[in-house]
Amino acid sequence: MKTHYDMEADALYVRFADAKIIDSEEVAPGLVLDFDADHRIVGLEVLNARRHLAEGAELPTAAE
Repeated sequence: MKTHYDMEADALYVRFADAKIIDSEEVAPGLVLDFDADHRIVGLEVLNARRHLAEGAELPTAAE
């Protein structure tokens, strides 16, 4: 699993697998899921992350 946080965009991305992304769907305001060919989740993007995450949540500063 890899994570990336873009401070300028306030966007958090979590990549669960290296599979090719075939489709993406915004499942809730500011929450986007990326799917592979078998419609399994391979990534998750949280837009406006600071607003959506719990108070005190730590955001990554580099790829993990």
